[in-house]
Amino acid sequence: MLLVIMFIVEFVKGAILVSILPIYMKSALGISTFIIGWTMAFQYIGDNVFRSPVGWLIDKIGYRPVMLTGVLLTFVSVLIMVTFSHSAWLIVACTLLGIGTSPLWPCVITGATESVGENGSGTMMSVIYTAWLSGVGLGPVVINFFVGETYTLAFRLLLLLTVLCVIVTCFLPAGDKRGAASVKTMWAEWKGKRSKSRQAGSVWSRQLDKIRRYLDEARSSLHVSWAFYPALFAQTFALGLLTPVLTLYARTVLHLSPTQYSMFLVAGGAITVLFLVPVGKLVDRWGTKWFINAGLLLSAFSLLTFPFITQVSVILVLVTLMGIGYALLIPSWNAMIASVIPSEKRGAIWGFFLTIEGCGNVFGPIISGKLWDAIGHRAPFIASGVVLIVLFVLQLFIAVRRQIVVK
Repeated sequence: MLLVIMFIVEFVKGAILVSILPIYMKSALGISTFIIGWTMAFQYIGDNVFRSPVGWLIDKIGYRPVMLTGVLLTFVSVLIMVTFSHSAWLIVACTLLGIGTSPLWPCVITGATESVGENGSGTMMSVIYTAWLSGVGLGPVVINFFVGETYTLAFRLLLLLTVLCVIVTCFLPAGDKRGAASVKTMWAEWKGKRSKSRQAGSVWSRQLDKIRRYLDEARSSLHVSWAFYPALFAQTFALGLLTPVLTLYARTVLHLSPTQYSMFLVAGGAITVLFLVPVGKLVDRWGTKWFINAGLLLSAFSLLTFPFITQVSVILVLVTLMGIGYALLIPSWNAMIASVIPSEKRGAIWGFFLTIEGCGNVFGPIISGKLWDAIGHRAPFIASGVVLIVLFVLQLFIAVRRQIVVK
């Protein structure tokens, strides 16, 4: 069920962030690309700020209450987009969208990792990313068929999907009774300490201190090299650079029709999904190193070449190569990350790692919008390719004190 929720949420999120908001804000509202980048960044800020606390909450109270809260906030964010059209409300809605989707990855990855352990991590990551890419890929494609002179029908479809997601979330298995008991314990503790908060500091600061100590303990159990954390950031920063400009480039520079653009999205996404599970199985058998290296170099080459090509057929080949590159990279990269995480603190450490990765999604769109406005339409793609080359160099220095091979 978590994978179904992931598919629906990422479908909605991909449709909004890739197909609807960039063109809607640029053409209908006349907003600069830099401001569009900031709007995207607010979504990632909302997502990123809450990922580590969410990981802690998952360890304490379980998946269902955390996931349900997030899905309800996602519903509210889409409802705001349907109801209001002012740019300020769109920024608020994007922020809520980020907060609402922040439990998604910690919940799904923690649950999946618990179910398979260290065996089969590559395959497990491939299945997760297949659900993610299916949602992210189909969302922007399908929503184009519902966009006419206005975006009303498209927003209503997305609202309906979020309602469906809320219903599915209500049927998540309760698991053990840890969740309800922990919520009651935390609530009782909050009420008991409320009257003493003025003398000894607020209960919120105490809870934050608990989270901080827990995360410090979790981080101290990791044994990774200095290059590991910059590499986590760089991987998503490269993608973040493309988020606000991909649709703009296709529609305003290449002058692709919505149908042609959908064809390119389907080509890249389908190739990636097609290769994910086979690559994941090979990662489980042979390890991560060569798949990471090949994926980074192939993706970097495609991105550095892409903005200098205008022939549609050649662009389609580059998109296909990029899809293969990310199919090689995604399961191997995440299997490597999973291999360094101690089992007793999966939720917190996945939340911590996803927070670092999320910083790349925050800063990428901001810098991308500025590069587009200040330098030109080629700059974000070149920057993204250069970041992947830097990531290739960084990962050569990544070493852990345990063997990074998914057995």
